[in-house]
Amino acid sequence: MSCLITMSQKELHRLELIQQIRGRSLTVVEAAALLGLSRSQVHRLLQAYDLAGADGLVSKKRGRPSNRRHSEDFRNLVLDLVREHYVDFGPTLAAEKLLERHRIAVSKETLRQWMMEAGLWVSRRERKKRVFQPRGRRDCFGELIQIDGSHHWWFENRGPKCALLVYIDDATGKLLHLRFATSENTFDYLHATKAYLQQWGKPIAFYSDKHGIFRTTHASKKDRTSGLTQFGRALYELNIDIICANTPQAKGRVERANQTLQDRLVKELRLRGIDTIAAANAYAPEFIADFNRRFGKEPRNPKDMHRPFAAHENLDGAMCRKEIRKLSQALTLRYDKVQFILDPTDIAKTLAGKKVTVCDYPDGRLEITHEGTSLPYRTFDTLRSVHRSEVVENKRLDDMLALVAEMQAGREQQRSKSGPRRTGQTDHMFGIPDGSQSNGYQKRGTKPGRRTDFTNDPVVIARRQQALAQLKAAE
Repeated sequence: MSCLITMSQKELHRLELIQQIRGRSLTVVEAAALLGLSRSQVHRLLQAYDLAGADGLVSKKRGRPSNRRHSEDFRNLVLDLVREHYVDFGPTLAAEKLLERHRIAVSKETLRQWMMEAGLWVSRRERKKRVFQPRGRRDCFGELIQIDGSHHWWFENRGPKCALLVYIDDATGKLLHLRFATSENTFDYLHATKAYLQQWGKPIAFYSDKHGIFRTTHASKKDRTSGLTQFGRALYELNIDIICANTPQAKGRVERANQTLQDRLVKELRLRGIDTIAAANAYAPEFIADFNRRFGKEPRNPKDMHRPFAAHENLDGAMCRKEIRKLSQALTLRYDKVQFILDPTDIAKTLAGKKVTVCDYPDGRLEITHEGTSLPYRTFDTLRSVHRSEVVENKRLDDMLALVAEMQAGREQQRSKSGPRRTGQTDHMFGIPDGSQSNGYQKRGTKPGRRTDFTNDPVVIARRQQALAQLKAAE
């Protein structure tokens, strides 16, 4: 009965020499010299070959666990600790933390094998790189508009870091709108989208990433509008869809355009000495025209898919932040820690206890409406500090007011955390020019200058002159 025997190269070499000894073509002493063994060891191999044949030369430890292996209980203990504390750690870091925090020493390679067998780690060879197949352009102009924000040092060392909001057509690759902003925020996107729609009309859909401005994770299954962001709600009112890409590669058109802009636009701004957002926005139309002339493509279908606005659609009324508030019986409501008191007109008196809409516009206007009717109002800011009164006879009251005024002076005045960040809004009534600053955010400084910026330093000039003088003296 034949069987399959697995042998190593070393064991095959031993088999060949043992067979030569039995064939009397090789002596035991010569075989011992070739194998690097003693004569007694060669006789042992001969005896094993005579008893079991070639199988007698195979190592008996093959396929058996090592005598130096860790126990199964120790292995399970280590894997339980990894699952509980280091499930997303790599084997090397997990081995370091096991020794540092749990006083358990285990080799990183041993831990790697254990984690791979338990499904806690995937080796690099087994990780398959995801394949992103190319997608063809859309057929018509205005069918799909890709939008994205690119954070970059657009002004280099001449100004602060800012964001560029890019609108590019998928069918032609043409830039349709650019807007520089301090950051990606709702108000600046409303500004930019309003300008785009005024110039080109309504596209079929916008294509964006999963930024919080475009997509919310709190969507309702019953009401479509309840799960929309403020930007998504504005597009929904104008019958424009927004599609969120799952990966950056899916919207590669605008991603590649950002790389081109970070090269060409930065240098154009440098040549023109532009170092402010206002000046850059004024130059943007000129750059867009030159960019489209160089890199724009003709669509496969000449039809323009941009649509005009319907009679019932209000572009200005849609491009704002809207919040629903319920009026009190005294015709008051609160919004972002400001109390709004409606004028007691005939319409307002009938709305006590009913819901109204607060429209917060990007340009700083704030309007309270009900079914399209604007309601006049007065405001009372609840963050207003208490003013000290004149000294009165009651000294204790005056001291108490002084203490209250001192406490309020040191108290940080913040708007509502659920209110909008007013980074991209101008001329508003809320007294905080940058809403992000009220939440503790500090703007970054300017980018460090180049080495050429230090050539006008008197110390550098003196050292250079001293070096040149020493060089001339040496010559």
